[in-house]
Amino acid sequence: MTSTAEAVTAFMQILGSAKESLKKILLKGEFDEYPDEKEMHCTARLAEMLNQYSVEIHSKCSENDAKNLFLLNEITVLQEAKAIGLPNFLPRTAFLTLLAKNIKAISSTPFEFVDKMYGYIENVVVSILMKHSENYPQLLMLMRCAAQNLVETKKKQLEIWVVDIIEMEKMTDYTCNTEYVSLWNKLVAQQNAFMEIVNDHRKVPQMKIDGYGDVDVSHLRGQVAVIVQEAFDLKMRLTAYWKVVLMRLVDCMALRLLFSVQNLVNKEMEVQIINEIIGPDWNGLERILDESPAIVEKRRVA
Repeated sequence: MTSTAEAVTAFMQILGSAKESLKKILLKGEFDEYPDEKEMHCTARLAEMLNQYSVEIHSKCSENDAKNLFLLNEITVLQEAKAIGLPNFLPRTAFLTLLAKNIKAISSTPFEFVDKMYGYIENVVVSILMKHSENYPQLLMLMRCAAQNLVETKKKQLEIWVVDIIEMEKMTDYTCNTEYVSLWNKLVAQQNAFMEIVNDHRKVPQMKIDGYGDVDVSHLRGQVAVIVQEAFDLKMRLTAYWKVVLMRLVDCMALRLLFSVQNLVNKEMEVQIINEIIGPDWNGLERILDESPAIVEKRRVA
């Protein structure tokens, strides 16, 4: 390239063609450019990662809950949340304490997903830019660095959002989802049968509870019946609400992911690369114009 106009034209063509390729594979799910390279079938791979994230985030709290004797956590928290007041009112502090504990148990999973997902996106973006810049070796390293910087910025933005959403879930117990009340009513309907088994020492100390399977209650027979009953109610409320929380953490992550990737491809990639390689004063054009005779001949033949 011998002129500024030629350099700008070539550079913008590279960006334009790379952007179109990224739109096809990251946004539209078209992979005709890479029919046999499954790693470049991006919408399918992102969907797989999101599904795996959902599985992991649902299983983590279940694993943690399975390690504890049924209702002991709830009883301990209720005893520590006692206050002078009317009976038969479950303290909101107890609910929020248990909710925060559950969220803490799964809080690393969203960050692990963000790291994995953006690691994959970085590989795809860099691969596309390298392919479209292959006839301009002087651009390869510059393109790679610009793409990596952009992806790192997007990753940090999403991590900040994850911190916020996790803190919001810890602090507030709210949903307009009517399924919460329906599920809680279904779960708490087991309470009378459960208390009969706890109170009647002649019965086998075991009961099948929805969501928990066969539960041993022998350790509860020495507890105050009222506390056990309140603990059961509290656990069923949390069980119903926890499904809402997990659904939000997965659904919001999916929406944020798609929004983030669309912005990266449609709005931010070109601006970032132009600013990093050419600069606001266009003084970086010298790096594009600086070609060896061998490179010029190679591109001419290609």
